Amino acid sequence: MNITLALSGGGVKGFAHIGALRILEEEGFSIRGVAGTSAGGLVGALYAAGYSPNEMEARLREIDQGNLFTRMHGDGPALLGLAGVIAILSELLGERTFTDLRVPLAITATDLKSGTPVVIKQGRVIDAVLATSAIPGVFPARHTDGQLLVDGGVMNPIPVAEARRLYPDGPVVAVVLSPPLGWQSEVYDASSENLPLLMTNLPLVYRLAGRLRLAQAFNLFIHSMDLTGLMLLEKQLELEQPEAIVRPKLGPIGIIDRVNIPELIKSGELAARNVLPELRKLDSWKFRLSRRFPGLFPNPKYST
Repeated sequence: MNITLALSGGGVKGFAHIGALRILEEEGFSIRGVAGTSAGGLVGALYAAGYSPNEMEARLREIDQGNLFTRMHGDGPALLGLAGVIAILSELLGERTFTDLRVPLAITATDLKSGTPVVIKQGRVIDAVLATSAIPGVFPARHTDGQLLVDGGVMNPIPVAEARRLYPDGPVVAVVLSPPLGWQSEVYDASSENLPLLMTNLPLVYRLAGRLRLAQAFNLFIHSMDLTGLMLLEKQLELEQPEAIVRPKLGPIGIIDRVNIPELIKSGELAARNVLPELRKLDSWKFRLSRRFPGLFPNPKYST
């Protein structure tokens, strides 16, 4: 069965995408295109370049997480850099362009100069990945062709429409690394003291750690921005209606926290397995008919 993938961002949670890819391949789904944002763009680029989920896991399990986000000479204004990420991408992607990839790929970014979303489908793949990964204020923005590009998740957190354009004849499977709205109430109470620290690898967090009030204020800001992005993602899912959603249960993990990589990959595998019955229904006559006559069978996940 032919499908396309829309891979969301999520920082280090992006390792879960590898697990979802593995299960989809093992179950016989043919991935005809990938659209990715931020971490989803990175994993999608490696897959489109020809790396299997097993190869990705074998290489990425070896990385030194402590050296991923160091700064380089010439980096623009940002708390951290992507020196370690660039080294790995240079090794794995080299000078590949989008025309060298084995499956179509679309990577999203945001142009701060024009205030518009950008979809990248040409040029060097590594440049596109670094642009979509440039979390504003955390990693340096990328200057490209007169544009100032940052994280695609700022305006397009789950590129369903882009995935659908890559292969209009098949269903879109969205792999979403953010939890549903309201998940916080299941994890901790409303007290700011009980909010887990996100992005604890940021030097600023460590400097503020001795100043409890400032540290809590900074953490509240991070959580607030996270909620804003989550609201945008949910609205985009409702509007663009992927045919299936794979949503690993990952908990409160910061975008650059140190993580257990094999554990995240297994979470992606489990989430993909849980939606297999739903995915197999997409090969039915009902779905094929709905593609010819849009609106005949509304997507039940979004019907009122």
